[in-house]
Amino acid sequence: MTPKYTKIKFPLWQYLNQPLFSHDIQLVLSPQRFALLWRIQLLERCWSKKCASGKQQS
Repeated sequence: MTPKYTKIKFPLWQYLNQPLFSHDIQLVLSPQRFALLWRIQLLERCWSKKCASGKQQS
């Protein structure tokens, strides 16, 4: 694969749709900080998913 297909671009839509007056989620105004936090959360979501294949890896 070429790098243009593997690079995760800035999550603009998620950045613009942050809840403004939420007590549960803190608003992040810095685009660089938001992108870093979003990538970390994406990685955590990927790790938490179960493997779909029926094979057990050793």
